Amino acid sequence: MKFLSALLLLALSPTQTVAFAPANNHAVVSAAPSSTSLQMGPPSPESLLTETYGEGSRKYRRTVYTHNEWVKHRSSDRFIRNISSMYNSGVYKSLGREVFATTAIATFLVVFNALTGGYTDFDGVQHEAIISSLPQLTLPLTPFTLLSPSLGLLLVFRTNSSYGRWDEARKFWGLNINHTRDLNRMATAWYGNDSSPDSLSAPKQTAEIDPAEREHLLGQVSLLTWAFVRSMKRHLSPPDEDEEDYIAELKSRLTPEQSDAIISATHRPNRALFDLSVAIEKLPMHFMRKNEINKNLSIFEDTLGGCERLLSSPVPLFYSRHTARFISVWLLFLPFALYGQFGDSWNHVTMIPATALISLFLFGIEELATQLEEPFTILPMQGFCDKIGANCNEIVTWAGQDVYKMPEELMEHLESPELNTESNLDLIEESDDEEKSDVEDKIQEMEMESDDEAENDINVEDDTSSEMTSSDLEMESDLVEESDDEVEDDVEDKLPEME
Repeated sequence: MKFLSALLLLALSPTQTVAFAPANNHAVVSAAPSSTSLQMGPPSPESLLTETYGEGSRKYRRTVYTHNEWVKHRSSDRFIRNISSMYNSGVYKSLGREVFATTAIATFLVVFNALTGGYTDFDGVQHEAIISSLPQLTLPLTPFTLLSPSLGLLLVFRTNSSYGRWDEARKFWGLNINHTRDLNRMATAWYGNDSSPDSLSAPKQTAEIDPAEREHLLGQVSLLTWAFVRSMKRHLSPPDEDEEDYIAELKSRLTPEQSDAIISATHRPNRALFDLSVAIEKLPMHFMRKNEINKNLSIFEDTLGGCERLLSSPVPLFYSRHTARFISVWLLFLPFALYGQFGDSWNHVTMIPATALISLFLFGIEELATQLEEPFTILPMQGFCDKIGANCNEIVTWAGQDVYKMPEELMEHLESPELNTESNLDLIEESDDEEKSDVEDKIQEMEMESDDEAENDINVEDDTSSEMTSSDLEMESDLVEESDDEVEDDVEDKLPEME
């Protein structure tokens, strides 16, 4: 009964409580603090009751783990810690009304059946039914047993599909983190290099590099990279949560023209991505190197489109509604089937806390799936943006010398005929010309030899047989022509091999 009372107070208490288990503050991985007021981790004790569970608590679930958090996460006392924090769970607080409904039905059933079927007092004395004209309310357990596998399959698919959506969203942001680093690394390393990425020759400097200009151009690439991910975060967040902080951050880091252009755009991430593309185009480097950098922007478009798909397309509503209706009806009628199973307890009263626990855990599975289905308001996207901004700002400071000077030995080695691409092409063309001329000479020699052999045969036959008929001469002429054709065929067959 103590546990039942705690559950009822959990659902109805108007006082302020803490919905999260005590935990150390999670560290935000960021080299530069954000100006946003959003924090990750459990809410403070001064937080409003509406922010301790349900929709208001989602912004406090954006945790970023470090080694310290992982040590605590896998510690051996995690079971005791998790059980002791059940009363502070925000998920269980969200289920107060559902658990109260099933528990109320179980309580009503115990009282009603005691009145219609008799009861036992505290002294153990059995009493007759007070309302004997009404039957006891019970149901057989068999239908619930038969439906349990189906309910389990529905809940498994519901949770798996929701977790898959969360995992996909997290991978999209992982791609953003990786390719923002890649973009700024290539822009910094290739700045001022006018040679093709596939070239084996020495790098060509576009001109003498101005350090101030390089710092400005690379700084623009870094800032606009951050502006894109920050605009993407704002694009995927509720309007009333992040709008003011987003505008303040953009105006504090970008020029007024740039910030106003992005803020006033209908699709802010696309505008930020366009400005980033323009900044890349201004970098002094070979156009093929710019093409390699721009491949990252195409990946950004893919991650943005994937996140928009997850935000606009939930798990099919008819599936979610059917699952919610199934589990609700199943749990609301479950006390009628459990009543006879608790006949050994005093007036079947232990059925009440059992019903409350079963309802709490089964409704909790469906609640977890619903909370995971929309992943962006529980992902630490602000932490990702701060991390990307700090990493990009650091990478663009790694520029090398103002003018790249290659050692003389390496220059001579690269300019050698073995490595010089143009020289190799000339040698290949000369070799092809020589082989072609050799083939033509051999063809002419073979044709001349075949003609000489044919003439010698004709002369020999004229000397040995002066009485040859005209028909014999025609046959001999045909043989000569066939011999010429065979020689030409042999030459055509050998020509591709020689080439």
